[in-house]
Amino acid sequence: MSGDGFVGAAAALFRAGDDGGLCDPFLAALPIRGVAISTLGDPIGSETVCASDAVAAQLDEIQLDLGEGPCWEAMTTGRPVLEPDMQAATTVTWPLALSAMRELRLGAAFAFPMRLGDLDIGAVDLYHDEAFVLPPRAVEHASVLAEGAARQVLRRALARADSDTDGDSAGDDISEYSRREVYQASGMLAAQTGVRAEDALLLLRAHAFAMGRTVMDLSADIIARTVDFTGQRANDRDDSAS
Repeated sequence: MSGDGFVGAAAALFRAGDDGGLCDPFLAALPIRGVAISTLGDPIGSETVCASDAVAAQLDEIQLDLGEGPCWEAMTTGRPVLEPDMQAATTVTWPLALSAMRELRLGAAFAFPMRLGDLDIGAVDLYHDEAFVLPPRAVEHASVLAEGAARQVLRRALARADSDTDGDSAGDDISEYSRREVYQASGMLAAQTGVRAEDALLLLRAHAFAMGRTVMDLSADIIARTVDFTGQRANDRDDSAS
């Protein structure tokens, strides 16, 4: 990718309005197959902002479901995570995510933190369908683009918060990647099992993992009441009494 190409991609990202695509500039500027952008934890919550394709969306969903992966490591350390060969990789930091990503037949995965000052926004995930070393210049370009994405993501989040406060109906728009149902289901799970609210999301992830399902799918069933964990409270009391 030429310098002019990167400049054009960066300009497109920084100019993006409320509805402008944030993933496309990464595809235009970098030698990668796909990209996903997500917010992670506080203050915005964990959710996919955009994904360039189905594989990128799955890459993001795996990490959001498990609460581990290169995107979490990038955000925690504040440094890019560069894994050029996912099929040969070994890590003690995100072993469950690595196993799930191998099933996607990913060749390489890279994650870049989205941070503004001391505020952690989330991360940008990039992938390639073959083993591939991201060139140093591309790492530099991806880091710059991640900063631009962080600014846009934060700006949009604040705009949505203002809309919600003002009672604007636009604040009710739900992204195709929204994890609102996950938080609703974790609240129901807390009520059903008696666990603390802060532990409910962890428990939801654990149940989904044990069932071999995604957190989103299990959440939908909990909300629809086709899956119920009310009996677990009684089972837990019986176990503790024995």
